[in-house]
Amino acid sequence: MKLHTQLDLHSQIPVFAAISVANMNERRFLDQLVFEPGAFYIMDRGYMDFYRLKKIDSADAFFVIRGKRDLRFDRIESHAVDKAWGVRVDQTIRLAVPLSLHYYPDCLRRIKIFDSDRDRSLVFLINNFLLDALTIGELYRSRWKIELFFKWIKQHLRIKAFYGTSLNAVNTQIWIALATFVIVAIVKKQLKLDASLYNILQILSVSLFQKEPLYQVLTRNPNLTPDYHDPNQLKLFNF
Repeated sequence: MKLHTQLDLHSQIPVFAAISVANMNERRFLDQLVFEPGAFYIMDRGYMDFYRLKKIDSADAFFVIRGKRDLRFDRIESHAVDKAWGVRVDQTIRLAVPLSLHYYPDCLRRIKIFDSDRDRSLVFLINNFLLDALTIGELYRSRWKIELFFKWIKQHLRIKAFYGTSLNAVNTQIWIALATFVIVAIVKKQLKLDASLYNILQILSVSLFQKEPLYQVLTRNPNLTPDYHDPNQLKLFNF
């Protein structure tokens, strides 16, 4: 099975999730989303589909997506770039393949940025012509948070292994894990707790049958469990 998740980068919690068979194409996940005007949708190149990208554009929303190497296009205009900051190309383009042009007849923005940390160049396609190229690059960099989110729930919410292998059993375990994550994140925000999500989960796990106010349980002994953090693992939540 495959878990598809839309993560809100401000709250860092999932706002939409869907479970599918493992061989479902990622692009079909976009058909289930309701695009919000003014929002940015940041995607890897596995979601490249000009018919669906046009639906985002028609909703007055924006997308930032990795461009494929074999993309065929006509350059309409080149814009000045600051190569000292790693920006190599900033172009206005139009798709050259007839079918792609049929689905997306408008101009696109193509940006190429050199990632010095990984010694590679990244190409992005965007339907926003106002943001500077560096901001576009930072927006895409924030997509890494979805990878950290998946790593976090696998480590702390027990979905590495499944108690049952039926469709219903797997679905139930995944949805319980996601619901637990969201509820704990909401509790942490509303009660303005300093403890990490991991600590809150640990405290709740040993206090399930205590008839006490939740705030009292979570603040009575903030050092009940150590805030363990493997130095080899990236930390997802630092608030």
